[in-house]
Order: sequence, then structure tokens, then C-alpha cells
Amino acid sequence: MKQIKIDPITRLEGHGKIDIFLNDDGEVANTYFQIPELRGFEQFCVGRPVEEMPRITTRICGVCPEAHHMASAKACDAVFHVEIPPTAKKLRELLYNVFFAGDHTTHFYALGGPDFVVGPDAPKAQRNILGVIAKVGLEVGGKVIEMRKRTQEVIKTLGGKNTHQVTSLPGGVSKGITEEERKQIEEHCKWFVDFGKFTIQVFNDIVLKNQAYVDLILSDMFSMKIYSMGLVDEKNRVSFYDGKVRVVDPDGKEFVKYSPNEYLDVVSEHVEPWTYLKFPFLKKVGWKGFVEGKDSGIYRATPLSRLNAADGMPTPAAQEEYDRMYKTLGGKPVHATLATHWARIIELLSAAEMALDLVRDPEITGTNIRTIPTATPTEGVSIVEAPRGTLTHHYITDERGILKKVNLIVGTTNNYAPISLSINKAARGLIKKGTVVTDGILNTVEMAFRAYDPCFGCATHTLPGQMPLVVNIRNKDGEIIQEIKR
Repeated sequence: MKQIKIDPITRLEGHGKIDIFLNDDGEVANTYFQIPELRGFEQFCVGRPVEEMPRITTRICGVCPEAHHMASAKACDAVFHVEIPPTAKKLRELLYNVFFAGDHTTHFYALGGPDFVVGPDAPKAQRNILGVIAKVGLEVGGKVIEMRKRTQEVIKTLGGKNTHQVTSLPGGVSKGITEEERKQIEEHCKWFVDFGKFTIQVFNDIVLKNQAYVDLILSDMFSMKIYSMGLVDEKNRVSFYDGKVRVVDPDGKEFVKYSPNEYLDVVSEHVEPWTYLKFPFLKKVGWKGFVEGKDSGIYRATPLSRLNAADGMPTPAAQEEYDRMYKTLGGKPVHATLATHWARIIELLSAAEMALDLVRDPEITGTNIRTIPTATPTEGVSIVEAPRGTLTHHYITDERGILKKVNLIVGTTNNYAPISLSINKAARGLIKKGTVVTDGILNTVEMAFRAYDPCFGCATHTLPGQMPLVVNIRNKDGEIIQEIKR
């Protein structure tokens, strides 16, 4: 049996590898998407005051700290049994939608985009953001950089820091915004909406007008009929910050809709001996292995699955694109994995529109921004949509608010089983008897996981075994007495 390794996999956050095993005829016998590091984040949170969690959990990952910040703050609200003021909620949502727009920009242009813009068969040195800029021009590259710069400016104003936000507290937020800040943020948000529409046009011109790409998107090897999960508001529209989790079956029919504190009734986790990451599945269906269909408990939690699980978008321009995507791809639900990139930029536009609506809300500059908790802390669960999937935070404390148990199910963990199945289908579709396995073919296999925008910094948070490390041991006078290198 022949083994093909893709190690490390590229253009993602974190670390992972793919092993493809071929039988004696050169056909794919099996594939393994392995996460070789252990996540221990939940355990070292135990024993800490729960109000520290919105600051601690941002350190899980530097890619989407805002998602953990919001999930943690909402879980703390639940632990302390406190309802936050309307202005505080709107400030949190404003920050979160700006973050969503910025994060989706990064993936579309820097991580997923190179596969379509420069092509899956392009040399490795060109499959990156620099290759994208070389292909589409400096003007487009400048817009992408400007988008990231502007979103970071707004996040710093609202969150206190660019990366590891500190603004959200149990019961609300620590800082409001002035009218001057509101006007500045409004101008940024107008720009975000224009950028979202510009990105839709980029996708139309580069992807939808290339028949080879459309055929690849609609191909069977990049299709998977399983359940779809996503957070929805009271009208079953896509929601990022708040709502209930809705799951629809492969035919698009509602399977279950649940509140955050009911998640353990719906989701369980399967363990395999060859990886440290768990495989969540729907308890009422059961774990049936890496298979498709209604009898499989596997579900996706991605931008595409959020659109599948919802009845529409909360904003007008995004709704138009939502309708156009489903009309173009043959109706709802869509199971084409690579269509996740299209769904992602529809969400980018929606987040920008939502941010603009929120910053124009008269309450956004209100001064009532926190309700001080007075109840005895106990237990709390919250769910938000991270850009890469449904994110659950569950805290249990003693009567002093000291954490006794922490459970996190992050977006990438939700998607681990479908990612593994997607890789297997892509490998079987691309590698046949007599196939010369090129770098381009292996990169196309990687496209199967890259559509999910996985973040293994979140899912497995630990240093990779080969990272260079130097430890200097000094005496009391500061002199180095021993140096240990890895």
C-alpha cells in the first residue's frame, strides 16, 4: 500500500496533515485528516474567576478572538443571570459584525481565493495573496488591505484592542462610544458595504464566468449531502450574535431548533484513536461513521450551512445575493462544498449592512451600557456563529464564581467529520488508477478542507512539535548559565 502525505496542509490557521493511502491498483483506499496536537485550553481555565473568561479565551487564537470574546461574555451573562442593556447589546453586535466582514475578507482573498484567482494548478509560490494581487491588480490588493485596516480601526475603538478585546463584561460592556466616534465608524461601515458589493463582483467576474470553476463547484467529488447547522433569529434569518440554533436535514427540512442551554440534548462527540480532535454528531441520528445522507449524524456548520439552515438574510442586498446563489445553483439546499466561498461573501455583505444599520441606531451612543450582576453565579451556556462555524461556550462555577468546568465546541470541531469526508471524496475523485499525482492534484484535494476555513489554533491550541525553541536559564545576577535548544 502506498502512502501520500500532505504535511503540512497550507493556507489555514493552525496545523494539520492529510494521509492518503492507495491500494495496489493505485486507487484511494482511505484518507486521514489528522490533527496531531492536543487542546488543553478548557482544563487550564478551571479554578479561575469566570469574569476573566472574556479576556482569557481571546488568547485561544489570534484569528477570531472576537468570536470567543462574545461567546464568553454571553456565557458570563448567563452564569450571573443578568440581562444586558439594549445599548450594550448593540455595541457588542456592531463590533461583531465588523469583525465578521473583516475575517471573511481575509479568507476569501488570502486563503481560499488563490485557488480560484491564480488557479489550483498554479505553482506554490503563486498560490497566496501576492499571487492574487499580481493577477487582479494592485488596485484590488489595495482595497483588501484598506478593508482590513478599517475593520481593525473600528474593532480597536469598540473592543479596546485590535486583537485581544477587553470591552465585554458580565452584564454589558465597559465603554460606550461618543457621537464623534459614531460618525467615524459610520463612514467606515459605508465603505464596508461598498467593499462587500465589490467582492461579489470580483467573484462574478473571476469564478462564475469561468465554466471550469463552475463545473468544479458542482462536481460530485465536491458535493456532500448531510445536515446543515446555523444560528437564526426569530424570523429564521441568518444571525451571527444571538438566536437559536437551527438544523435542517439534507432535503432542507427542519430537523431541530434549540436554545443554547439545550445543546447537550442535540450534539454529542465521537472519538477516533488517530487524532486529538473530536467529531461532533447529532445525538438523535447517532454516529454512523464518515457517510452521507439522513441516516448519518454528521452535520456542517459553515457559511453555506448557515444559509441552508436559514430562510433568508437579515439585510436587503445580501438577501438579493442569497436568492441569486440558490437560483444559480439549482435551488435550496446547496450541498456543493466549494459554494461555501460564495456563501461567505454573501455573509460579508450582510455583516457590513448590519454594522451600518447598528451604527445608525439612536441607542448606539446611549450611556446605560452595563447592568451590574447581583445574583449568585451558577451555570451558563452561550452560542454565537464564528466565521468558521457554530461556537458554544459552557461554564459551571461555584457560588463564588470560580470555574469548576468549562466546555467549548468550536466551529472547526463541528466541521471535523465533514472536512474528513470531503477530503476523502475529493481524493477518490481526483486520484484514479494510473493517475500521476501532481502538486496541483494535491492542492485540489486541499481545496476540500480550505472551503471550511478551518482554524486548528482554536481547535487544538498547542505548539507544533518541531517549532524552534531556545530556553535560557540565568542565575540571580542575570547571567546565562545554561542554554537548551530544540
